[in-house]
Amino acid sequence: MDITAMRIVFTLLSFACFIGIWVWAYSRRNQSRFDEAAQLPFEQE
Repeated sequence: MDITAMRIVFTLLSFACFIGIWVWAYSRRNQSRFDEAAQLPFEQE
């Protein structure tokens, strides 16, 4: 396997990881947790 093939494989793996994180972040299942975390700086103690 030459360096060009390794770069292609690494790029594809990085892209797949990016898509996986994007799907996780925008899933409905996590929306309530993210909404709650977004309000943390505005809570008064």
